[in-house]
Amino acid sequence: MTSFAPDSIVLNRKLPLWYQVSQSLRASILGRSPRDPLRLPTEEQLAEHYGVSVLTMRQALKELEDEGLISRHRRRGTFIEPDARRGAPVRLLGSVDAIVAQQSGMTAELLDHGTVPVAGELAEFFPDLAEVATYHRLRSDEQTGEPTNHARNHVRPELAERFDPEELARRPMTKVLRDVVGADISRITDTVEARLADPETARLLRVPLLSPILHYTGVTYDTAGRVLDLAVIHYRGDRFSFTVTLDAT
Repeated sequence: MTSFAPDSIVLNRKLPLWYQVSQSLRASILGRSPRDPLRLPTEEQLAEHYGVSVLTMRQALKELEDEGLISRHRRRGTFIEPDARRGAPVRLLGSVDAIVAQQSGMTAELLDHGTVPVAGELAEFFPDLAEVATYHRLRSDEQTGEPTNHARNHVRPELAERFDPEELARRPMTKVLRDVVGADISRITDTVEARLADPETARLLRVPLLSPILHYTGVTYDTAGRVLDLAVIHYRGDRFSFTVTLDAT
């Protein structure tokens, strides 16, 4: 039986290795094609793939098993759960792969895209530009078709020229910028706050007007400190929660 082939990552030695591996594998699982096999490679094969010990790999797999994304069977192996529920809480420790994992696992419809002038709040993030590329997507649960969030991304135009907008129907923006465009991502700053659904959000997410939502802002920077992408996402408050864990080391 052919095994599922996860993506590769470059590990950051400042963060727990098991955490980085679990988030990378989680993103690969949630972003898989329906045609991909459900069986994972063995612990030893996965450990070699990620360049970690078997014990570290075992801890990463336990995280995904506890979340319900995989199941482990003695003598048979480890398998992806095809009906695992998406939109589970994500623990963020500063890893880009954690952001990719948080954005993965949902179908996405590109509602519109184009360019907009850099004015108002955008000027704070793109002071050197006259306009930016913008993309508006609606994400839905793969199993139920229920809308879960809608996202607006504002991207530097020279980066937008280097990918097909249709990529965003299959991959999160962070993954497109990193893996397709080859952008030099240094950090992502996340802000999450509670808000009430405005008319557009209520309509798109099929929730009552003024119902609670999670308003997420993600700012992606390169190593020179420039903003590459400004993401504003509205999540249904009944489907998502965010947990941030701070490493004391």
